[in-house]
Amino acid sequence: MTEGILPLTADLVAQDAGQSLWQSCLDQLALDLPEQQFNTWIRPLSAQVSDDISKVVLLVANRFKLDWIRAQYSLPIAALLEKLCGQPVQLELAIAPREAATRGAAQPALGRTPEIKTVVLAEDAKVEVPKSRLNNLLTFDTLVEGTANRMARAAATHVATVPGHLYNPLFIYGGVGLGKTHLMHAVGNRLLQDKPGAKVLYIHAEQFVSDVVKAYQRKTFDEFKDKYHSLDLLLIDDVQFFANKDRTQEEFFNAFEALLAKKSHIVMTSDTYPKGLTDIHERLVSRFDSGLTVAIEPPELEMRVAILINKARAEGADMPEEVAFFVAKNVRSNVRELEGALRKCLAYSRFNQKEISIALAREALRDLLSIQNRQISVENIQKTVADYYKIKVADMYSKKRPASIARPRQIAMYLAKELTKKSLPEIGELFGGRDHTTVLHAVRKIGGERLQVIELNQQLHVLEQTLKG
Repeated sequence: MTEGILPLTADLVAQDAGQSLWQSCLDQLALDLPEQQFNTWIRPLSAQVSDDISKVVLLVANRFKLDWIRAQYSLPIAALLEKLCGQPVQLELAIAPREAATRGAAQPALGRTPEIKTVVLAEDAKVEVPKSRLNNLLTFDTLVEGTANRMARAAATHVATVPGHLYNPLFIYGGVGLGKTHLMHAVGNRLLQDKPGAKVLYIHAEQFVSDVVKAYQRKTFDEFKDKYHSLDLLLIDDVQFFANKDRTQEEFFNAFEALLAKKSHIVMTSDTYPKGLTDIHERLVSRFDSGLTVAIEPPELEMRVAILINKARAEGADMPEEVAFFVAKNVRSNVRELEGALRKCLAYSRFNQKEISIALAREALRDLLSIQNRQISVENIQKTVADYYKIKVADMYSKKRPASIARPRQIAMYLAKELTKKSLPEIGELFGGRDHTTVLHAVRKIGGERLQVIELNQQLHVLEQTLKG
């Protein structure tokens, strides 16, 4: 045997296989799930894998997390494990020993660690909910500030510092992946930092719906009211999910009134501004609109660059500024897609053992770049805008100047500048040979109005989401 080389025993082979399987599962889940969900529920998990990789036990920190992961993630994780190893895999959840719960890595194969007790909870088992459900990684310090979120961040900071006074409720709206949830967690974390005894709860609207249903089924409305009406700060995500749920809206209205009466603060998010919500009772919409409503926009180029560099640094990697600019110029829609692009670049760099460069980023993101180049063209923008405003595509090139045509044409020019790499003269040429100053005027006019006119901003958001698929 060569000196200094350990024998490749069956135990070591099994351990390496188990670690590799779980790490591959984590890598895929990181791509499939929103970053907040992955960091909160999946990243802290440890795994024990049997020698023959037929059984995986996930170690969870406490009973609440075990119940939540079992309900929300156990089936997709089991399916992914089976797909990765090409054979059926038995998945179990267990309460981790205290020292294992802090490591968050794959454990040696089953049978070589201290005995653990697998916990199976009945579907109707009562689980004590943690005080806040906050992710302590999502703070104001870890939120990159820019023009896109400056007003929302300032309002959220004020609420966290002086809750129950101005901006109550605070209603934050914007497209997916722009940082609304991060901002809410930041409010809760700051308040608890200043007032550790405060009663704070972060919850998704769908969970509130579920709690209402359970309260009716089990006739436990006293417990329901104790939970929601006694809070100092309620953070509720995606209230558009209340649409067409009359009983839920009634209960949320009651909770809303009770919290405001005791000068507790409410922060909500949605994908649209209050009056743009559909199938929500008018009296509830009026409550949503009674405080401060602020928008979070898609991040501007400089903000996207800063996000990439900061996120890469948090992952222990160094992303050169020119690479960050390349990625930021090609991923414009939201922070979530930006983070997904970063993860692909980092994974590609590590797998191929190459330094991060523009060439590597281009290769890692070739599918994304191909889709973008195929989908977003000036011609596609013209057609989409024409369909939205019910005018002819030919009107985009014509010399007609009535407002019903000139306005959509300016909006199409603005979107062409924002969503493509075309220069002003190139855009002007595609709009019937117009001068670049005409395009510049349209871009400045629509860009300026977008910050002031809620209806226009919402229309542009819909068009952008449509164009980006």
